[in-house]
Amino acid sequence: MTHKAIVIGGGPAGLMAAEALTRRGVAVDVYEAMPSPGRKLLFAGKSGLNLTHAEPFDRFLKRFGQAQPWLQPALAAFSPDALRAWVADLGIETFVGSSGRIFPVGLKAAPLLRAWLRRLGAAGATLHTRHRWLGWNDDGALIFGTPEGPVVRQADVTVLALGGASWPRLGGDGRWGDLLIARGVAVAPLRPSNVGFDGSWSEHFRSRFAGTPAKGVTLSFRGETAHGDVMITANGIEGGPVYILSPILRDAIEREGAACIFLDLTSDRTDDYLRERLERPRGKRTVANHIRQSVGVDGVKAALLRETLDPAAFDDPKRLAKAIKHLPLNLVATRPLAEAISTAGGVVRDTVTDGFMLRAVPGVFCAGEMLDWEVRTGGYLLTACFATGLAAGDAAADWLVDRRPTVEES
Repeated sequence: MTHKAIVIGGGPAGLMAAEALTRRGVAVDVYEAMPSPGRKLLFAGKSGLNLTHAEPFDRFLKRFGQAQPWLQPALAAFSPDALRAWVADLGIETFVGSSGRIFPVGLKAAPLLRAWLRRLGAAGATLHTRHRWLGWNDDGALIFGTPEGPVVRQADVTVLALGGASWPRLGGDGRWGDLLIARGVAVAPLRPSNVGFDGSWSEHFRSRFAGTPAKGVTLSFRGETAHGDVMITANGIEGGPVYILSPILRDAIEREGAACIFLDLTSDRTDDYLRERLERPRGKRTVANHIRQSVGVDGVKAALLRETLDPAAFDDPKRLAKAIKHLPLNLVATRPLAEAISTAGGVVRDTVTDGFMLRAVPGVFCAGEMLDWEVRTGGYLLTACFATGLAAGDAAADWLVDRRPTVEES
């Protein structure tokens, strides 16, 4: 008889696990807590769905840091090129942006998700929404909370793809951690990743510049750098360069209570150039006009100088030039987990087999963001969710080969 699998979580990792299982002839039921699947994927697609990255694969792998050896087999089996081919097979064309990031034509996630759900349905996968996983009963069956009350379901194999705890309104709340810990699974505390940070703006600066990007700046912290546009928030900063540095900034704040980063406001100009231009007589021009006309620093960048430096610095061209290239900004707190793009922490590596099966709960596999790894934005997170979902689904199908009874036979 046909084996039956249950996949819990209707995001990219869960849906990919379901696809892997259906390809192997396994009957699959996908259970999703929210009213519809793929909500975080759809939300990400509102600003352009960054599927993956086009950089050389060896460089792509290095983005995963300490998790690279763990994730490399899954990423090699479902590489960025393989992901693009898979998307094309769904009838969605992709293109490479100027930064090397890969997007679907049209940028939105909805067409991809609709095509994917149609294909999964045609392959025999059944989707159940508004089913929140509550754990196992004494017989090892899965318990789900539904609007009509709890239900119990059994399967020959289970894949958990429950996400992290970022953006909980879209479904990821991390409640699964206690359920797994109770079964002897080691789970590292969930922490925010790809996240903004709080500083200490004056009310004047906050009221005028919150929501304004400082474009083309370079951030540095203890030898690490990141370049791009930094968004000024009511409390501090966020944006691509901030997210790249967020793991080391978060860790430093946890250890030391604060982290002082440095901003280069004119990455394409040298200290000597700035100093020479600023030393020129300003005549009747105001200091602000002199800085703007001499070195092109105005708007939010000029305001950052005013916010950070004492008045005497503006009368010292050498000191001012140094500040433009190396402006200190003290960060005092990481924004809450619910505001983060992704999550660090989760099911630790030693807790699972090479195929992502829980050693403490045979027949239960994990995939996606609930595993203990983190990576910067740029398509890396989504690629790894797809890849680990595929790997967990394939491993679950392999594990079933050695299973004796099916649900129907037991």
